[in-house]
Amino acid sequence: MITVESLSKQYAINRGPEVTMLRESVCGFFSRLILGRQPQPRQFIWALKDVSCEISAGEIVGIVGRNGSGKSTLLKILSKIVRPTSGSMRVNGRVASLLEVGTAFHEELTGRENIYLSGCILGMARGRVAAKFDEIVAFAGVDSYIDMPLKHYSSGMSMRLGFSVAAHLESDILLVDEVIAVGDGEFQKKCLQTMGELRGVGRTVLFVSHNLAAVENLCTGAIWLDNGVVRSCGRPKEVIQEYMQTFGALSGADKDLNGVTRRGTGEARFSGVEFLGLSRQKVKTIASGDTLVIRLHYAAKETVQRPVFGLEVYTQLGTLVAQVHTYNSGVDLSPIGPGSGYIDLELPDLNLAPGRYYISLSLTNLGYIFYDVVDHCATFDVDPSGRYGLNRALKSGAIMCLPCNWVSSNHCA
Repeated sequence: MITVESLSKQYAINRGPEVTMLRESVCGFFSRLILGRQPQPRQFIWALKDVSCEISAGEIVGIVGRNGSGKSTLLKILSKIVRPTSGSMRVNGRVASLLEVGTAFHEELTGRENIYLSGCILGMARGRVAAKFDEIVAFAGVDSYIDMPLKHYSSGMSMRLGFSVAAHLESDILLVDEVIAVGDGEFQKKCLQTMGELRGVGRTVLFVSHNLAAVENLCTGAIWLDNGVVRSCGRPKEVIQEYMQTFGALSGADKDLNGVTRRGTGEARFSGVEFLGLSRQKVKTIASGDTLVIRLHYAAKETVQRPVFGLEVYTQLGTLVAQVHTYNSGVDLSPIGPGSGYIDLELPDLNLAPGRYYISLSLTNLGYIFYDVVDHCATFDVDPSGRYGLNRALKSGAIMCLPCNWVSSNHCA
């Protein structure tokens, strides 16, 4: 259904000396003559570089990678929204895409009119769209607002209607970006279930997501993009494992976070992580059932009011195991900074199954300002122990060990 050969896309990241109008040429000349300003050379960045892949009919392919790796650019090129700089692609069949909230919708038209407009764009007759109309509206849950102009919809309503239209109208290929993450948990579940059902009717789906667990369970294949280059493609589990292994490695040791990739305003940042035992001594190994203390070092440039420290734990396949932060723990912290400090997170009786786990950190405040977010910045390994039995014949992929007792009532003679 889709063939991509040596596809590349280049963007200019500054205006440079390129001139497209006589006025710009004249202004530039006098700036150089009078002010002595020299034009800066144009700078370029490759969003995609030599990307090649083939996707067959009926496949659901997940595209994973860090922010800025070229995932959305690839979908925009396949949707013919953006032209490639070089290379070629061939798409066989009708394409429906949901790349941004409200894609292909007109905000002055009602929800009803936009459904028919989308069907017209896909080349469907009005009668065929009408046959799907009630199903589309019911899935999106916008029955009461269907005759209201789209400009009065919330972003969530627009997104739900957009996905419902893309999923239910008769396209051969569905391109879905991370926009479904905007919806609530129940709607996300419906979206993932619908995409799984599309495989059974032979439709091809390309799915960009940071939800690695959804990619593993839903997709028949996966592509890992890194800085615009395909690093790996194949079975989802194998690709995800390769992708996760590129994040910071740590096992019972210190981790310096000053040079890692992060996002946030930067008024306060994490500077390091330590793994400690109950008596606050550094530990080299962590056994299942032990008490683990994770010490988070930070540095603040200015005073941060009502800080909220958070931590998430993920498996090697990107499944979220747990999320804790000071707010949901009922801990109200005093202002921090300026200066450096640390906060300890104590996890008694760590009942994780043996294996490797990744942690992500966040430093925010109750006003929803994100000072620092560091994804998958460190790992720790959990070793087997006798705390939860013998740990023998433990099924691969199990996450938790449960404290339990077995009581037998055997009345046989």
